[in-house]
Amino acid sequence: MYRVHTNHVLRAADATDMSHVADESVDLVITSPPYPMIEMWDELFTARDPAIADALADGDGDAAFERMHAQLDDVWDEVARVLAPGGIVCVNVGDAVRSFDDGFRQFPNHARVIEAFDDRGLRSLPDILWRKPTNRLTKFMGSGMLPPSAYVTLEHEYVLVFRKGEARDFPPSDPERYASAFFWEERNEWFSDLWSFTGTDQTMEATATDDRERSAAFPLELPLRLVRMYSTYGDTVLDPFAGTGTTTLAAMHAGRDSVGYELDADLVEGFDERTTDLPTRSRRRTRQRLERHRSFVADRDPDYEAVHYDVPVVTQQERQIRLYAVTDVARATVGADEDGDVAAERAVPDGQGVEGSHGDERPHGEAYDETRTDCRSVRYRLSHTPLDELDESDADHG
Repeated sequence: MYRVHTNHVLRAADATDMSHVADESVDLVITSPPYPMIEMWDELFTARDPAIADALADGDGDAAFERMHAQLDDVWDEVARVLAPGGIVCVNVGDAVRSFDDGFRQFPNHARVIEAFDDRGLRSLPDILWRKPTNRLTKFMGSGMLPPSAYVTLEHEYVLVFRKGEARDFPPSDPERYASAFFWEERNEWFSDLWSFTGTDQTMEATATDDRERSAAFPLELPLRLVRMYSTYGDTVLDPFAGTGTTTLAAMHAGRDSVGYELDADLVEGFDERTTDLPTRSRRRTRQRLERHRSFVADRDPDYEAVHYDVPVVTQQERQIRLYAVTDVARATVGADEDGDVAAERAVPDGQGVEGSHGDERPHGEAYDETRTDCRSVRYRLSHTPLDELDESDADHG
């Protein structure tokens, strides 16, 4: 049975120093940073810059806003360094509303992030509005039923999209690019500028290092779409604010390599729970994707046939689509213990080649320096099998 492999690293480390990641080695960044001027993140920002607490206490919202974003800027510096030419950055961020002595106002986080990436030479591309309606009775702000002092509710967030320089160059009929194609109807839905889907349950158990009751996690569907839209098999995806690891999980489902950074070591260790039954869930999700397409074309008469699946497709660019499911997950832990000794079990020996998504040999750790073990990290090596081969295997054993 034909298999390909992906490699994933989650580091309990500060993303202002991603020196483990080589220059221009990451193809796609998907992240959702702490949102400045949202109270649940005040403690995180003020711990790194006590002047923020002073500004908030003094009612100087502008100063607090800028100092919080200055911390994010340090991460954006690293993102710009590690991003390959033509690489894409997707930042999920929401604006904030807050009251000070001088009244109620909005703080435009999305505009400040656009400014930050513009300053670093990245090009702003059309963005996405993620609609997040709420049914809370308290969602309306201001003076109730009386004009003119009620306020519009903030029920959307942004997915900002940036590119480093010109669009990527691919060889003609590049097999990885064509295998990574999306279906026609997926293109129409995903590349709309308004998204709406159910969010995740944001209740978390408190950890020893973080007693916040919310993780601010986005639903898996959000990064999974972005991975499929803006990368190909064999690419590396980075999340500098990994949180509960949803971007990492999306990269696993989509057959891309990934690197994640997260300050909270307990969240990094807790990611193991998200890999429970991953092969089963991946196979189910991949089959559902194919069946949705089959249902879409059932009442149509497309002109083309998919090469690997007994199903028609709308365009010639879709013919080479190859869908992979996770078939095996192996974990290795690398990190310094309390005595400073390094405990390391590598999923892949140093220097060993990894078969690319379509048979190419490329060096393991091309983006990530796995020889450095100066902080806690977890590492996963996944095997992926084409869905058509899995289905044939199931039929043989049915």
